[in-house]
Amino acid sequence: MSSATLPGDPPGGRRAVAVWSIGVSVYFVAVIFRTSLGVAGLDAVDRFHVGASALSTFSILQLLVYAGMQIPVGLLVDRLGTKKVLSLGAVLFTLGQLGFAFSPSYGMALASRALLGCGDALTFISVLRLGTRWFPARRGPLVAQLAGLVGMAGNLVSTLLIARLLHGIGWTAAFAGSALAGVVVLVLTLVFLKDHPEGHEPAPSAHQGAVYVRRQIAAAWREPGTRLGMWVHFTTQFPAMVFLLLWGLPFLVQAQGLSRATAGELLTLVVLSNMVIGLVYGQIVARHHAARLPLALGTVAATALVWAVTLAYPAEHAPMWLLAVLCAVLGACGPASMLGFDFARPANPPERQGTASGITNMGGFIASMTTLFAVGVLLDATGDDYTVAFSAVFVLQALGVSQILRLRGRAARRERERLVASRVETVHVPA
Repeated sequence: MSSATLPGDPPGGRRAVAVWSIGVSVYFVAVIFRTSLGVAGLDAVDRFHVGASALSTFSILQLLVYAGMQIPVGLLVDRLGTKKVLSLGAVLFTLGQLGFAFSPSYGMALASRALLGCGDALTFISVLRLGTRWFPARRGPLVAQLAGLVGMAGNLVSTLLIARLLHGIGWTAAFAGSALAGVVVLVLTLVFLKDHPEGHEPAPSAHQGAVYVRRQIAAAWREPGTRLGMWVHFTTQFPAMVFLLLWGLPFLVQAQGLSRATAGELLTLVVLSNMVIGLVYGQIVARHHAARLPLALGTVAATALVWAVTLAYPAEHAPMWLLAVLCAVLGACGPASMLGFDFARPANPPERQGTASGITNMGGFIASMTTLFAVGVLLDATGDDYTVAFSAVFVLQALGVSQILRLRGRAARRERERLVASRVETVHVPA
């Protein structure tokens, strides 16, 4: 037996890649729909006649639904499997995108974004679970980073394609036309997706309603690795999420005096940087597991530094080179947030992976939701002073780093104990 392969590991291979690609395509489309508001923020202000706080409510509600559903989704994935959960997600986010296209009022548009957030919430945890069912454990960090990379490709479609469609064919046609992609991935999922390879069915578990749910959540939360993963995700993801999801384009156009075309190019730079750095981080962690925490904390430090320099720049507008550096550094936030799952994954057994991933995934979205709200309120209160508004980023980063430093020792000790126990069990497996 290879030292890198654990007993009962899935085989991987071409079939695993094909099945996993179908699941990832659902997540890809969900991210397109999720981030489409980021390039339509100024259009939404004109269409629904709202201010900054009301505009931020779109994304806050969407993320509130997303974050609130992460633990239920993890439990659903553990219980029902990937195919059913992904199919339901595709139905919901497609209906949400269609509803947003035809919404005549702010209230109906809000309801549509909430429905979209509900469907979006069902996708990522399902894709992570699909990866653990089809690929060997040693491939876990790279497979997770690749999933995040595909999600950022969806963001790229928003910044390049949806933005052009909005200004070419209009609001309704752009959003309704994009909803067709949801129908396509739904059909692919129903016809071709399988939860696991043959011979690798998960062990049946006795589900006992509310008692089972409480036990799953409590057991996952007791693991320091789960909580550390959540705080890593909390601290690293939100600066780029807030920038891409809503406030990046207004900041670059209104505060920095750029054209919408130039601002769109900088948003694209965030996405491209994310994709490149995601591949690098995945390879590093796959080879050097101890690099997880230095990479996460290094990303937080770099993000805080560049944001501080940009906001404190003495001239009226920051120079283009500094804005480009900011966007390139923000590209590291997504890959760094994926490291949170690399702390939660080894801390929990297979039957609890969905629940643990759900807890971890809540972190970044709670931070994003909080920051989106704070920036909107501060912009309205200060007359669009982006320097004051974006200072909220540093408060949440400080909170997250303090929790990471508090939990890192306990999580490392517990992980070493699990690794030793696993090796002992492997030695005693009969030949």
